[in-house]
Amino acid sequence: MTSSPASPSMSDRKPGTRACVIGWPVDHARSPLIHGYWLDRYGLDGTYERVAVAPEEIGAFFRHFPDSGYAGCNVTVPHKEAALAACAEVEPVARAIGAVNTLWMDGGKLYGTNTDALGFLANLDETAPGWDNEPGPALVLGAGGAARAVVWALIQRGFQPKIANRNVARAEDLAHAFGGGTEAYPWEARQALLWDARLLVNTTSLGMKGVGDIGLDLRGARGDALVTDIVYVPLVTDLLDLAASYGLRTVDGLGMLLHQAVPGFERWFGLRPTVDAGLRARIVADIEGRAP
Repeated sequence: MTSSPASPSMSDRKPGTRACVIGWPVDHARSPLIHGYWLDRYGLDGTYERVAVAPEEIGAFFRHFPDSGYAGCNVTVPHKEAALAACAEVEPVARAIGAVNTLWMDGGKLYGTNTDALGFLANLDETAPGWDNEPGPALVLGAGGAARAVVWALIQRGFQPKIANRNVARAEDLAHAFGGGTEAYPWEARQALLWDARLLVNTTSLGMKGVGDIGLDLRGARGDALVTDIVYVPLVTDLLDLAASYGLRTVDGLGMLLHQAVPGFERWFGLRPTVDAGLRARIVADIEGRAP
């Protein structure tokens, strides 16, 4: 079944609603900062916590979730596939992507969805209005879980994703799963794919401090291409810095993190929050290790 209940109204939420983020490890998760900001901003009686769940404990965690006292939770690595299997019902986007990152209880059932694709699109819509006015080829670097969400999102907006990955078999599996003009290529083809790409998306960890370089000559990009990176630490990755130096439009990955949190907060606390400058400033301050 693919339907899900409507979001609750404020009157449906009990005082002291609790939600959490689970992962292994989970200390790095910034979700408590995001949801804590909204709880304070809207004056809501609720809490949002980190819960470390080891891989061998995830089955028991979900079995006992209805008795945990939590209205729902976010799920980070490595539990997104296990979350999908644990749900009584999931939304179509989560089934298509193959992972769940947002869970909520309703009528004694555990429901799930994936908000990464929504967060990716909302970030581009807000930061680069009109980016999808003329969809065409989009070069996606990487074929992991994040790439699945990005590819699904791009297809919804009419783009034809071209996936380049070191393990070409994974890229082929992803292209086969989604169709819609999606094609897989070996990593070495990424430079040739760049010349007609309207959008370049990095979904790999390359560009994070100490991880390595993507190895692209962006002088081969279209002058109207948009370059975005889902990495948000650092906020300006080497890829974005290089793209900006050639006059290309860029969008960092922080907005994706912020926007993907919106649907879960609405489910649990009964109010749809807004991603605003204050929230972004709070998370940027945390990333930079200073007081907000």
